[in-house]
Amino acid sequence: MTVNESGARILIVDDEPQIRKLLKVALQAHRYVVHEASTGEEGIRQASLVQPELIVLDLGLPDLSGMEVLSRIRSWSAAPIIVLTAKDREEDKIAALDGGADDYVTKPFGMGELVARIRVALRHAAKSTGEPVLRFGELSIDLAQRIVELNGERVKLTPTEYDLLKILASNAGKVVTQRQLLQQVWGEHHDESDSHYLRIYIGHLRKKLEEDSTDPKFIVTEPGIGYRFLSRDS
Repeated sequence: MTVNESGARILIVDDEPQIRKLLKVALQAHRYVVHEASTGEEGIRQASLVQPELIVLDLGLPDLSGMEVLSRIRSWSAAPIIVLTAKDREEDKIAALDGGADDYVTKPFGMGELVARIRVALRHAAKSTGEPVLRFGELSIDLAQRIVELNGERVKLTPTEYDLLKILASNAGKVVTQRQLLQQVWGEHHDESDSHYLRIYIGHLRKKLEEDSTDPKFIVTEPGIGYRFLSRDS
């Protein structure tokens, strides 16, 4: 199903009435249809009934842990989930992303940032997963032929570099954790030394794709967590 950003159904799961009211007013101003839930159980029930295109989920809920709600919804729904958390620890963010969240925003948050993250998540979800060519300005990635071009010229990548780029670009705008990248590229039985190789390969990709590898515009680092591929909407 193609998601039309205007009119998209968004479910807010948060136990703070002020936060829900703030989000509802701001999101309705952007022409989203907003549904609310104040507990984890209600959030799961609403997610099933409403079938939202996107869910904003607070991790600090009164009845269930946000991680449990995330796990239960993700077991049957592919809708993008953006978690709100007052916890600023890297391990909490990593756990949420590895648990199926698409993005995270730390409280207190700027409404402009959250709306931008929502817009990116909805547009990413609207793209066909079978899209043969991914385009990001002057960069194109032909998924069928494994061809990468920058400014019309072929970019020579190793198989590992290509696999990393494909995963990041296919999840443009989303944070992809180091663990997710290691599992998808090196397999389930990767060891700690592969984290070092991951940084090396990302460095190689930046040298081949970025005008200035020290100030990347495609692949940015989320310190201690992973990487985010920036599309024009990110």
